[in-house]
Amino acid sequence: MITFTIPGQPQGKGRPRIGKVGQHARMFTPGKTVAYEGLIAHSAQQAMAGRPMFDGPVACNLFIDCQVPASWSQKKQRMALAGEILPTTKPDADNVVKAVYDGCNGVLWRDDVQVIEGRQRKRYSATPCVRVEVWSLLEPVTQAVLEAA
Repeated sequence: MITFTIPGQPQGKGRPRIGKVGQHARMFTPGKTVAYEGLIAHSAQQAMAGRPMFDGPVACNLFIDCQVPASWSQKKQRMALAGEILPTTKPDADNVVKAVYDGCNGVLWRDDVQVIEGRQRKRYSATPCVRVEVWSLLEPVTQAVLEAA
């Protein structure tokens, strides 16, 4: 299993934009998304520590820890940190998943189509980040086969 943390406030993947280059329209990814995916790739690469990419199906859990709004009262902030108030605001969990999976392409796995199982959980935290757990779904099968042999 590989685990790592992406520091800072979680960000969702931005929608592609259309810009003009001369006479032609061109799709591009917003700069904020490119920078966040670079941070994700860097964090994942450090966690891999030279290991080869996952080859085959993987599972991935994401723990999305959002910043508590500073404008909230102390009481409301304590309630949020205790899990009594849950983050039903931006970023959308599915867009955070897209950003993390795309940022891990070519670092943890060849392509995010390899992720066939997983879950995400979004909560408030004093330290905003995304914690990632990734593991191969082939290893338990291989281990069971070896033990049976």
